[in-house]
Amino acid sequence: MRARIYRPAKNAMTSGMAKTHAWVLEYAPASARDVDPLMGWTSSSDMDSQVHLRFETKEAALAYAAAQGIDAQVIEPHERKPNIRARGYGENFATDRRAPWTH
Repeated sequence: MRARIYRPAKNAMTSGMAKTHAWVLEYAPASARDVDPLMGWTSSSDMDSQVHLRFETKEAALAYAAAQGIDAQVIEPHERKPNIRARGYGENFATDRRAPWTH
């Protein structure tokens, strides 16, 4: 079995970082999905694709994969660049602006 271990990205619809600190082990799909010709639904006989295991650390996920004999691929997360200059609404009226603020 093949699996991938990764840390989920931040949800684009929120500003928070919830559910991004745990590492996830998820199995690779063993077969392609089938499309039902009448309803258009997709289905699969692969039950392992529904399993998503969460771990506190990458090492714990790797240890679990090694103990279970799972060939796991680790995908390192991309780190966010810190916002060096966080400015608020009041900065629109600051006197040290490069150009005057107008409507």
